[in-house]
Amino acid sequence: MKKLSIVMACMLFLLSNVLLAQNKYVGAKNCKMCHMAKGKAYPVWAASKHAKAFETLKTEAALKIAKEKGIADPSTDAKCVKCHSTAFGIDAKLNAGITKEEGVSCETCHGAGSAYKAPAIMRNHDACVTNGLINPTEKLCLKCHNSESPTFKGFNFATASAKIAHKNPK
Repeated sequence: MKKLSIVMACMLFLLSNVLLAQNKYVGAKNCKMCHMAKGKAYPVWAASKHAKAFETLKTEAALKIAKEKGIADPSTDAKCVKCHSTAFGIDAKLNAGITKEEGVSCETCHGAGSAYKAPAIMRNHDACVTNGLINPTEKLCLKCHNSESPTFKGFNFATASAKIAHKNPK
């Protein structure tokens, strides 16, 4: 019985450390500092539809679609915002600088960046991954690029990822 208690205590300790160590969302402005020139990831994102995804919810076209679906304001409705803003739906305790206005930010595709954003970690891809960096996959993209969207016209991962491709900075 004592052995079981010790094992349970160790498991609870490890679990609490994992939960306490959850990465926070730092926002695209923190990615910009290094990725403006290195790999040009920030300018590629800033020019993409992802960066403007939240703003599209305020357009006449979005308002028309929303009205047809019985949604008063797509920029505040969870069914819409969940895919148009990285900041939407994250636990407030995990928000360290991301805003809903930045749309589908770097951290949607690459994971919350607080633990891997340091330059010393960013110099080593394996260290980045160990600290939470995600290499985006088709499965990740399909969480939003799917038939739940009223404007969905199919999704080709190879074509879509080529449009937002950015070099891995060295």
